[in-house]
Amino acid sequence: MSHTQELTASDQHRFTAYVAEPDHTPRGVIIVLQEIFGVNRHIRSVCDRLANAGFIAVAPALFDRLEPGYETGYAPEDVARGRALLANFSFDTAALDVIAAIDHFKARGPVSVIGFCMGGSLAYKVATQHSGLAGAVCYYGGRIPEFADTSPLCPTILHFGEQDASIPMANVDTVRSKQPKLPVYTYPAGHGFNCDIRDSYEPVSAKVAWERTLKLITEVSS
Repeated sequence: MSHTQELTASDQHRFTAYVAEPDHTPRGVIIVLQEIFGVNRHIRSVCDRLANAGFIAVAPALFDRLEPGYETGYAPEDVARGRALLANFSFDTAALDVIAAIDHFKARGPVSVIGFCMGGSLAYKVATQHSGLAGAVCYYGGRIPEFADTSPLCPTILHFGEQDASIPMANVDTVRSKQPKLPVYTYPAGHGFNCDIRDSYEPVSAKVAWERTLKLITEVSS
């Protein structure tokens, strides 16, 4: 079952969220944080997969503060539009929307967060600030190196592509040096390797990363 609902952040900003629920008692709640392409078909499909695995999955529309209802595909012009919005995107303000989603759904079970690209960086940042999270999974978050001086407050794993042109392996090594105890996984893949509607999709890497992701969120939700 899936639907869209409105949530309200602590600064009274109202935003939409895509919610997918299992057809039985949930194992926990996962907040899914978008790429620069909005809560699009890929992000909704991630939520649906998590619901099929037994979790309530919630994807807040993080660009609603900049352009309500924003959603694109992955063409070059879509990348350009997303990057233009990202230039005016505040991770600190977006964290208010994530926290609002956490607080709204926390009565339904342990809450974890999974983020991709921009959302992967935000997932890491929220994990360093919010003590109520059960776990965090961060896919190819380019801003994580600058956030990595602070440690997550919950079990956290990171996924990076070894062939990611936008996140050099030197940056991944920086994260490892700052957080030597944090599991940092790399894969023979490029940026966006989890997304099966992008040219950069790498199915073997996506499968392994997803298995590790489900293992973590299942363990922290039990």
